[in-house]
Amino acid sequence: MPKQAENTGRHWYVIHTYSGYEDAVREALLQRVESLGLQDYIFDVVVPKETQIVIKKGEPKTEKKRLFPGYVLVDMTVTDYSWYVVRNTPNVTGFVGSGTIPVPVSPEEFKVIKRRMGENEPKFKIDFAVGDNIVILDGPFVNYDGIVNKVDEEKGKVKILITIFGRETPVELDFTQVRKK
Repeated sequence: MPKQAENTGRHWYVIHTYSGYEDAVREALLQRVESLGLQDYIFDVVVPKETQIVIKKGEPKTEKKRLFPGYVLVDMTVTDYSWYVVRNTPNVTGFVGSGTIPVPVSPEEFKVIKRRMGENEPKFKIDFAVGDNIVILDGPFVNYDGIVNKVDEEKGKVKILITIFGRETPVELDFTQVRKK
């Protein structure tokens, strides 16, 4: 049974992998393309990632995070042989699609993925939630205790309620200026 309708052409397809093996699958697949001479059928292999800022030991660090853990994108023309090579790459569990027939990613979906991957502004990965007890580490309210009232991941800010002169007062701080108690 053919793995794809005739003359479907070149598209992006999604393959499912064991989580954590996405980069290894990418490398293995690129090596197989090279060694088996499949450059006319498999053109590119991408692990979609975006840049995020995370706090490690109180310091902001920039990290590349996978957008879709367990998935890899392949730009290819599906033939029985190219399907077989991708499907039998170590740590690949299969194509995303119906049965054995891969379904291509629509151009609109791929544009969204590409835009998220290409964003130069890193996203903030804030592990605070409304209601968390925190301590202020920096600024005029250093060492004050407070409660998270609002989290703005886009701007990397948190609004904290602190008690000053017996009244709750909202203070907006950078997420690097606070830590959980």
